[in-house]
Amino acid sequence: MSLSDTMLAIEITAPGGPDMLQPVSVPVPMPGHGQIVIRIAYAGVNRPDAMQRAGAYAPPPDASPLPGLECSGTVVQIGPGVTRWQPGDKVCALLPGGGYAEYALCAEGHALPVPAGLSLKLAACLPETCFTVWSNIVMRGGLKAGEVFLVHGGTSGIGTTAIQIARALGARVFATAGSDEKVQACLDLGAEEAFNYKSSDFVAGMRRVGGADLILDMVGGSYIPRNIKALANDGRIVQIAFLQGAKAEVNFAEVMMRRLTLTGSTLRPQSDLIKKRIASEVEREVWPMIARGALKVVLDSEFSLRDAARAHERIESSGHIGKIVLKVEGA
Repeated sequence: MSLSDTMLAIEITAPGGPDMLQPVSVPVPMPGHGQIVIRIAYAGVNRPDAMQRAGAYAPPPDASPLPGLECSGTVVQIGPGVTRWQPGDKVCALLPGGGYAEYALCAEGHALPVPAGLSLKLAACLPETCFTVWSNIVMRGGLKAGEVFLVHGGTSGIGTTAIQIARALGARVFATAGSDEKVQACLDLGAEEAFNYKSSDFVAGMRRVGGADLILDMVGGSYIPRNIKALANDGRIVQIAFLQGAKAEVNFAEVMMRRLTLTGSTLRPQSDLIKKRIASEVEREVWPMIARGALKVVLDSEFSLRDAARAHERIESSGHIGKIVLKVEGA
C-alpha cells in the first residue's frame, strides 16, 4: 500500500503547558527490520505524555520525539523479518512514542490483535495500562489469589485496569480515590472497599483488614512511609510513578523486621525483548479476561487529534474516571 510522504502529528514545541502541543506536518515513518507501520485510528492519552510535554520525561534516544505511548489501528506496511502481521490487520500497540500522529512505527512483538468484539476506540485504551499493570502486579509484584491488594488512584486508567485484573486473579481489592463519586466507581469495578483520601485514612483502613500484601503506587512522596505502615508482614510495594515526589524518609528497620519488599519499574525505557515478553503474557492472560467480561475498558472522554491540548487539560485536572483517547483517523 502506498502512503503519502507526510502526515499530521502533534508536536511538543517547547517544554510547558498544554498549549505547547501544536499540529505539524512531518514525514511518515518507514519500517525497519522487525517493525510495522500502523495507520492510527485512536491514540491513548496517558500521564507520561503530559510529563514529557512538561519536560520531565524524555523519550528514549531511539524513540520518536512525538508524544503517545499506545494506539489502535490498521497495519499498512511491514518491514523485513516481520512474520506475524500483514497489511490490513487490526491491532493495538504499545509505542515508545509517536502515537499523536496519523501513522506510527511499532516493533512487531509490541502489537497485539484487537480483542474480539472490541472497537478500535476501546482497544486503544488497553496497551499502556495492561502492560503496566500486568508487569508490575503479577510479573514483579507476584500477586496471587486470596491476597490483599491496594491500588492508589483507583479511577485512573491504571487504577481501573488494576482493580479489574486483580479481582479477576482472585485477590481482595482495595483502592484510594479523591471523591465520593470516584470511590463509588472503584466499588462498581469490583473493589471491596475504597477510601476517599481527602476524608479517610487508607492506612487505618488497610490495617483493619490485616494489611495489604501488595500495593501499587503512583503517588510517592508522603505516601511511601504510609504505604509501609499499610502493608502486612512480608508485603510488597511496587512504585510506578511519583506524582507527589520521588523522595521520602523511610525507616528501614521496619522493612527488615517485617520482611517488606520495596520495588518499582518504568515501562518505556525497558528493552524491546522485555516488552515483547510482557506482550506475550498480556495476550495469554489478560485478553481472555476481556473475552469473558472480567475486564472492561472504562472510557472517560474522546478528543480529536488536533484537540490534544484539551485532552491534556482533562488528564491534568484529575477529574477523569478511566481512559482518555484521541480520535486520529480522518483528522
